[in-house]
Amino acid sequence: MSVTLTPTAEKRVVDQLQGRSRGIGIRLGVKTTGCSGLAYVLEFADNIEDDDNVSEFDQFKVVIDSKSLVYLDGTKLDWVKRGLNEGFEFSNPNQSGECGCGESFTV
Repeated sequence: MSVTLTPTAEKRVVDQLQGRSRGIGIRLGVKTTGCSGLAYVLEFADNIEDDDNVSEFDQFKVVIDSKSLVYLDGTKLDWVKRGLNEGFEFSNPNQSGECGCGESFTV
């Protein structure tokens, strides 16, 4: 599995996990939704399932279910701040397009 995080994203994950006081890391995935078909899912990971792929980072794990991995392989996750907005940003080489609002994408 090839998913990377920028140092800024890694720090943000660590900060959020420490504030939460539990969890092994984050879970990345995709779900069917929106006008382009797929949307990213990012949530806390508390456990690892049998079909999960796991990447180890210094202080946490990134967990991706096997169905989502085909869409996320090679993705880079960053934490960005633009004006008053801030959040995680996915840079996915498999993405071929996205809807006008940026909420969903196609592969």
